[in-house]
Amino acid sequence: MKKKLIYSTILTCMMLGGCSDDFTEIAPTGALSDEALLNVTGVDLKLTAAYSVLDGERVNRQGEGVAAGGDNWWTDVIADDAHRGSEDGDNTALFQLETLDWQTGNNWFLGRWSAIFGGVNRCNAVLDLIDQIPDEDLSSQRGEALFLRGYYNFELQKFFGNVPFLSVENLRNEEFNQPNPGPIWAEIEADFQEASSLLGTDVINGRANFWIAQAFLAKAYIYQEKWDEALPLLENVITEGPYSLNAEYVSNFNYAGENAAESMFAIQFSSDDGRSFNGNGAGTLNFPGGGPLGTCCGFYQPTQDLVNAFRTESGLPLFDTFADTDVTSDYGIPSYEEDGETPTAFTPYDGPLDPRLDYTVSRRGIDYNGFGPNPGKEWIRAAFNDISGPYLPKKNVYQADEVDANRGTGGWGSDWSGINYNVMRFADVLLMAAEAAVEKSTPDLALALNYVNQVRNRAKNMTYVKGFDEDGNQDVNTDAANYQIELYTSFATQQFARDAVRFERRLEFGMEGHRLFDLRRWDIAEETINSYIDREGEDIDQADYNSKFGTYTDKHNLFPIPINAIDQSGGILTQNPGW
Repeated sequence: MKKKLIYSTILTCMMLGGCSDDFTEIAPTGALSDEALLNVTGVDLKLTAAYSVLDGERVNRQGEGVAAGGDNWWTDVIADDAHRGSEDGDNTALFQLETLDWQTGNNWFLGRWSAIFGGVNRCNAVLDLIDQIPDEDLSSQRGEALFLRGYYNFELQKFFGNVPFLSVENLRNEEFNQPNPGPIWAEIEADFQEASSLLGTDVINGRANFWIAQAFLAKAYIYQEKWDEALPLLENVITEGPYSLNAEYVSNFNYAGENAAESMFAIQFSSDDGRSFNGNGAGTLNFPGGGPLGTCCGFYQPTQDLVNAFRTESGLPLFDTFADTDVTSDYGIPSYEEDGETPTAFTPYDGPLDPRLDYTVSRRGIDYNGFGPNPGKEWIRAAFNDISGPYLPKKNVYQADEVDANRGTGGWGSDWSGINYNVMRFADVLLMAAEAAVEKSTPDLALALNYVNQVRNRAKNMTYVKGFDEDGNQDVNTDAANYQIELYTSFATQQFARDAVRFERRLEFGMEGHRLFDLRRWDIAEETINSYIDREGEDIDQADYNSKFGTYTDKHNLFPIPINAIDQSGGILTQNPGW
């Protein structure tokens, strides 16, 4: 074990940052011998360690800690779904990411890079150990390790584009520095394909199975626009697999719905009654600045642009005109600008809205996850001259009646939520299948319509957020807003179907860490993000808003390779174009 540990640490040092030489002279505390691990139990222990990196937490991780987690929330800040939140001067590195002032030494890039490579390295360690135990049937464990390596490399690929592939042979031969000549899609596909051949169909919470491996293989195909290859895999998961949409949309984001029918692959968080750090450490900043529980820190605030996207007409989205009219907020009224003032009267927007809005975004006057009406500025940390606006996230925040089961706290008062994060849920499979049906060599618009309408039908028939009566009590008979959502009757053209699928993804997955990567793979990130910045500047109505932002260009379609990694590789790693 000591030899393998040293190999692992050298790899970490050379790929991710520097280490002193003395670690090779000291026997690792609590380490098991090689012989002790050469069995099924040893493999299972190492496999558990490979899963554990899904949350980004690991020893020797480098860079920004809250950037490491698998929910990728901070990428929404670069896209049009979210602001960094808080005050402009808090966490300059993330402010620079939002405003497109990117530096190759930004710790947020390094945080995710380091965490992903930690996962790849642990998967290779599992596969290496399995190869040393030929007399045991470890095919299932091998399948899980291959799936996880495929997943970690998929994350690495979609973030950085031109990345090294590290194999078991590299580990064995001490070939710790590998070049990054281009995409590694072939290696990702191979891992998902072999994993599919080895994994069973049983559903075990938090673990990979055949259906999940097939869905991620299809997702890898979709990122490469291999529509004809992706669609049959997704259809098989839809028609033969054990997953389905939850009746309630909110069940994807609360404790009651953890590992329910819609949850396919989720990071398994736990608060342990606040006694450990097994909660969502990457999301510790993303609670109201104060609020009903006195939380920190007011990050991850939804944009006005996202809120406007939920406007409807005759129950359908407004693809091209959603931003023509703002969903009103209390932003800019005197009580917002002057903390401590008696709130100015405010009436929430009364136009038609998709009901998923108020499960995604917290607006003033609307129930905040059972805590009562959001009072507005009182729960917003950002001041009027900050760029973050008046909204709060809801999907990553506790429900009022589930706090005790889910709230963990860190050493500085941070919240470590025990609520799972769904890396992939069944709605994603439906909308990926709809997209593939639209884009394949012979488009099937009727099939795409069916899948999109399944997602919309759940939203139409779920329980809507409720309003309050004159005494301030929630009225179960009154909706909080003018919710109107209907199904599409047809997709008349391929372009209309394409617009419908893409817009549905934004509505369904808003504030879930997917938006930036969708915009990039559709090749519309530059146009969409720059237009959003201009619109948001008008909505925020600050004289210097736009001057704080740079311009999104083609080079922003990939994150830069962290300069720390390039330096420590001795120049073997090369930088992405434009950086």
